[in-house]
Amino acid sequence: MRVLVTGGAGFIGSTLVDRLLAEGHQVDVVDNLSTGSLANLGEARAGHRRAFSFHQLDIRGPELVPLMVRRRPEVVFHLAAQADVRRSVADPVEDAEVNVLGTLRVLEGAVACGASRVVYAASGGTLYGEPRAQDLPVRESHPRRPLTPLGVSTLAGLEYLRCWRELHDLEFCALALANVYGPRQDPHGEAGVVAIFAERLLAGEPLVIYGDGQQTRDFVYVDDVVDAFVRAVERGGGLLLHVGTGQEVSVLELARLLGKVAGVEPTLTFAPPRAGELRRNALDPGRAAVHLGWRPWTPLEEGLAAVLAWSAGRQRSGRKAASQGGDKVSGRDPRPEDGPPRRAPRKTGASRG
Repeated sequence: MRVLVTGGAGFIGSTLVDRLLAEGHQVDVVDNLSTGSLANLGEARAGHRRAFSFHQLDIRGPELVPLMVRRRPEVVFHLAAQADVRRSVADPVEDAEVNVLGTLRVLEGAVACGASRVVYAASGGTLYGEPRAQDLPVRESHPRRPLTPLGVSTLAGLEYLRCWRELHDLEFCALALANVYGPRQDPHGEAGVVAIFAERLLAGEPLVIYGDGQQTRDFVYVDDVVDAFVRAVERGGGLLLHVGTGQEVSVLELARLLGKVAGVEPTLTFAPPRAGELRRNALDPGRAAVHLGWRPWTPLEEGLAAVLAWSAGRQRSGRKAASQGGDKVSGRDPRPEDGPPRRAPRKTGASRG
């Protein structure tokens, strides 16, 4: 099967790409490299040259639809997004341009190329506003009352998917993701707390906690998430499904667990809470179990160990590159396989995660 992955150079997207290639699919990746990195696609580029193509494009650009018509994917995995809550508050117009207009461009291309399905990555932590404690973990039937521009643009994407299903018979499955973590998540990009804490812990730096640390999140490992995407190719048509663990973990508990796994006592510092961030969140994955046959399987401590191992390797590579006087780990390639000459990327159309 030929598939296209938008945002495929991000940490979730590239992990999905590796899974798809391992299963024998032909894979095209579209990413503008504003937050993703070609380093994440190193294995795909080195080991699957005949089955893999990379295209450096912004999903909002006019080049996307002709590319999709030319490559003719049967399934489109749409992961490219502006995924930062704080950025959406600071620049809601940019957020809408990427998440609404960009999604429309993807849907336009999917219809034009004859794709049978779009699998859509939604921001599960922003769709429902601030849920009450008794409503956690949140189910898909919970009222959708987003409190940030990111939540609004995510909801708009879902509505366009439903509309295109009726107008153009384009099937979809939307996966609302909890807080995805895992190897390849860039602690210096639009990263989650796990990547940031892991890097700072290994560097001997204090972990900065915004607020009192009692705020909770639902941490789901990237390999588990990718499994849900793969299952959604043939199941869950026309549905929004939660991809999370259903378990709340506080930021303080996360810091403690990371220290336990790393064998060090973390130093904590506290800062004022940040605007737009939820107090508590967890997503009930029960509907995904029914419709996808999916459940999360990676224990949090096991996933944190994998992140710490990856972060340690990344830091070692960085030190080696610095000692050699060059950047050996950026993974940036000045000659993308398809697309315009390399320019400084804009912070739009980025890889989710």
